[in-house]
Amino acid sequence: MNIPAPILTRFTADVLAACGMPAAAAATTAACIIEGDLTGADAHGIFRLPQYVDAFDKKDINPNASIKIIGQGPATALVDGDNGMGHLAVERATRLAIDLARASGLAWVGVRNSNHAGAGGVYAAMAAAEGMVGLYGAVSGFNQMAPWGGAEALLGTNPLAIAIPAGDQPAVIIDTATSVASAGMIKAAALRGETIPQGWMIDPATGDAVTDPAKMMQSLLTPIGEHKGSGLALAIGLLAGTLNGATFGREIPRAGSGFGVNSGQFIIVLDVARFAPPEQFGAKIDRHINDIADSTPLPGIDHVRVPGQARAEKKQDRLAHGVALSAPLAKQLNALAQRFGIPPVS
Repeated sequence: MNIPAPILTRFTADVLAACGMPAAAAATTAACIIEGDLTGADAHGIFRLPQYVDAFDKKDINPNASIKIIGQGPATALVDGDNGMGHLAVERATRLAIDLARASGLAWVGVRNSNHAGAGGVYAAMAAAEGMVGLYGAVSGFNQMAPWGGAEALLGTNPLAIAIPAGDQPAVIIDTATSVASAGMIKAAALRGETIPQGWMIDPATGDAVTDPAKMMQSLLTPIGEHKGSGLALAIGLLAGTLNGATFGREIPRAGSGFGVNSGQFIIVLDVARFAPPEQFGAKIDRHINDIADSTPLPGIDHVRVPGQARAEKKQDRLAHGVALSAPLAKQLNALAQRFGIPPVS
């Protein structure tokens, strides 16, 4: 079933408010969550709402978080999320980074005492919308990968998102976990009762492939590019976690929900105007995008895609026709509606 985005946003805000969040904070968080759905990051959008509610129930997330900016300088700052919703802390950090970059040319803002913040591309794209480059990284609140060659979960699926503004074309946006598949994709497959491809997870005792998504907690997720993804997850974790005073490695408990563990993120914003006139830069980016999009595809491939194009197409389509919800997810959301006495999504 397809549900209009405004209905999903209002529903999400109502649920978060019912969990104790102030109305304005709930609205901001809901907008970030549904932006993930609109842009194709289905495993990081409203699909996560029941998990957030469960974390509120367990008091793993602070609904009345008082976000503080500490240690601010001309081009740097550290944001303390007070164990609130990660979306709220990272949205605040991103807006601060944009303001600092506008004044200084470049800004790096770290976040600590945060939680899961949804799709990283949402925040990188906020910078691109201002004609700036955005780069986002996060340390996961749950370790599900091993260092390359290891059998112990000491790394998260620590994601990286990069957004580069263009001219008439959609911004170039890369948003990827450092694992072959994100934990959210595997959870979504489990909810739908599907198996997952070989190469997504392995058995830590044998190294054999695991294709049952329900066994995720007993398995290890595999890194992209083998040692390359493992190394990238390590670097992102150290910068988003250790540098910010957030948790990393053995400091992250293996048991628990993954919330309330002092998660960390960072956002870097670069003002393009410090290097080239924005219109000139945008025109050059458009040319490179067109060169790639018009290049010869391999047999069996209809055309070569540039990162960010599908994202923009999905957003346009979903704004017009709504966001598709699977029957199991709609059932979960309507159960929340019944619990909190709010209108159902369908």
